[in-house]
Amino acid sequence: MKLLTKLPLLALLAVMSFSCTTDSLNDSAEDIQLTLNTPESKAIEVEILNLINDHRLSLGLSPLVDMTLVKSVAYSHTDYMVDNNVVSHDNFFKRSSFLKQKAGAKTVSENVAYGYTSAESVVKAWLKSEGHKKNIEGDYTNFDISAEENTEGKWYYTNIFIKK
Repeated sequence: MKLLTKLPLLALLAVMSFSCTTDSLNDSAEDIQLTLNTPESKAIEVEILNLINDHRLSLGLSPLVDMTLVKSVAYSHTDYMVDNNVVSHDNFFKRSSFLKQKAGAKTVSENVAYGYTSAESVVKAWLKSEGHKKNIEGDYTNFDISAEENTEGKWYYTNIFIKK
């Protein structure tokens, strides 16, 4: 019986030990500034933004406005995922801190994905996931996305939402 009372504590400790990022909330936004790039928007990216706004409008929510600085930050993360062959939220606190400092964001969230070959498929997948759907339908003002294809033809996506 003693084991059953300690099991929730052990489970909590295990979850905390396997966090997807090791960054602290005090990461410097200056670190990310040096690697920002804003590539020209791809058709798949424009289509994803339009599908997200169409979904929001169908629910009576305000459409979100794309933002070059948000796209640059999303691109830096997508490039990181492609280079490391990983889908992650690594360094999210750096991206969030940077956008709070440089874009005046009050809140920041992101959706990431891998492997989807069309705008419709990635947006449908995000809408089937409670956490991703919450971001898409959330109280935000701006967003942007980066979609990059690796050398094997697999797509990686970073969609960042901010509220100013």
